[in-house]
Amino acid sequence: MPPPSLADLIDDLLPQTQCTRCGQPDCRAYAEAVAAGTMDINRCPPGGQEGIVRLAALTGQPVKPLDPECGIDGPLTVAVIDEAWCIGCTLCIKACPVDCISGTNKHMHSVIEADCTGCELCLPACPVDCISLEVVTPGRSGWQAWTPEQARAARQRYQERNTRRQRTASQQAERLEHKARHKLEHLADLTRNTEVPGEIDRKRAVIEAAMARARLQRSK
Repeated sequence: MPPPSLADLIDDLLPQTQCTRCGQPDCRAYAEAVAAGTMDINRCPPGGQEGIVRLAALTGQPVKPLDPECGIDGPLTVAVIDEAWCIGCTLCIKACPVDCISGTNKHMHSVIEADCTGCELCLPACPVDCISLEVVTPGRSGWQAWTPEQARAARQRYQERNTRRQRTASQQAERLEHKARHKLEHLADLTRNTEVPGEIDRKRAVIEAAMARARLQRSK
């Protein structure tokens, strides 16, 4: 097994909340940007000032205050859903990076508090503004409020969620490609028995484009 890269070591020092406040889509992308020297070490609010100190020690960069554009060094919060107002739209479930919201379409949702990273991504996703944040570690922030064990568990849930979604997308693309191929076969039959080949050609082009998109989705 090759030794861990600098990005691996940085990633291990991040809280794995996947909150995107640093400006990257997830913690791994931020770790790679820091390792490449394209982003500063002070852009992770969930890691707090202690997190910056840890990253500085690893990278040899000077300690600096948390970038206020990314957020504040505050206590850990968890999302709370107002059951009376929840309409069961599932948008918060889709937004949650660590699969800590349970529920189904048109049924009330609830947050698994122990798994919530306080990323806040579910807030803007809710169309009825029924999600709020509740402080669960008053007086404690950063790594005082969020342990390395919790970070590892959050990263695993995030990776499992991404794997599941990629598999689902691939399966959906495969189904669409199969349907498109069936349509093309049907068009071939129509071509032999139609007097309007121009319309058949137009439909064939549309279906072939759909098949190309499905193949591209499966290859990702």
